[in-house]
Amino acid sequence: MGGISSLLGAVALLGFLGFLGGIGLVVVAASQGRPVRGGITLAAVGLALGLVFSVISQGILIVEPQQVAVVFNTLTGELGEPRRPGTHIVVPVLQTATIYPIEQQQYTMSGIPSEGPVAGDDAVRGRTLDGQEVYLDVSILFGIDPDDANTVHIRWQNRYENDFVRPTVRGLAREVISRFRAEDIFGEQRRAVEESLEELMAVRMDEEGFILTDLLIRDVTFSQAFTESIERKQIAEQQALEAAFRVQEELQNAERVRVTAQGARDAEIARAEGSAQAIVLRAKAQAEALRLVSEQLAANPLLVQYEYIQRLSDNIQLALVPTNSPFLFDFQSLAQPNPNFVAPPAAEIEALPQLSETPETDSDSETGGE
Repeated sequence: MGGISSLLGAVALLGFLGFLGGIGLVVVAASQGRPVRGGITLAAVGLALGLVFSVISQGILIVEPQQVAVVFNTLTGELGEPRRPGTHIVVPVLQTATIYPIEQQQYTMSGIPSEGPVAGDDAVRGRTLDGQEVYLDVSILFGIDPDDANTVHIRWQNRYENDFVRPTVRGLAREVISRFRAEDIFGEQRRAVEESLEELMAVRMDEEGFILTDLLIRDVTFSQAFTESIERKQIAEQQALEAAFRVQEELQNAERVRVTAQGARDAEIARAEGSAQAIVLRAKAQAEALRLVSEQLAANPLLVQYEYIQRLSDNIQLALVPTNSPFLFDFQSLAQPNPNFVAPPAAEIEALPQLSETPETDSDSETGGE
């Protein structure tokens, strides 16, 4: 589109050149006494073309995609509707157009001399709630609102960066910094500072015809003394955390030892209870055995003698016992008939093995002289 305006301007220039050429021909022809009609015609046509195409080229307004045009009416003193990207017709002399960029722009205030439009240390300085001095490196991304370009033209024209953006950011940053303690800005509240400043700046820029895209706090700097005190505090907090961790670890170890000891004690108690139960069971079994023995002895008094005889060696054929021994053999009770005795059948008696004969002796000699 810019080529059309250039082309029209070139045609206008050629027209004015033709006008000057016609004037030259008129002068030369007049000095030589020749007719000057041809020069006059060329000059008239050239002047007409120059004027027409010059007016046309000035009346065509071409707005690029990243631009917006503010049109001012010189007769009424009013601003027309902002012209968006494209080709527009304006009345030369009666209307003048001012072009503003609408692409995203950046403005940086930094303590690094090579950053930002202002040379040297341009960081935003402020004082915190507790009186500490703090420096912020701030960058903002913004653009002109195409629908509100007339406001920018009326209030700021092309001075908006130095006259509005810069002082507004610095003033609002100081206001926000004063709400926080230095320790908070140094730690977890840095993002809160950034969000508060961005919110306030967005409102102010909207009032002035701008759109805030983003606001970044790129760096926060404190005085050397405050930085050292913060570092000492952080070191102390880290050491306290490490000490607390060690205490917790010791408590966990103590708990593991206690659990192990408790398990060993419970196992020992279980073993002791098992042993006690075994002893009780053995005692109950022995008591039951004694009870059964007592019942059998009460029912069969001769059971002791029977067991005694059964336990004698097989090669013993003759045994001498006292006649008055009440512990093993009660001969008086043996001599008495047993009313409950039932003689076995003769066949069973014959089946019994025969005892070998032994010489008869006196009872007193057999019983040891009694």
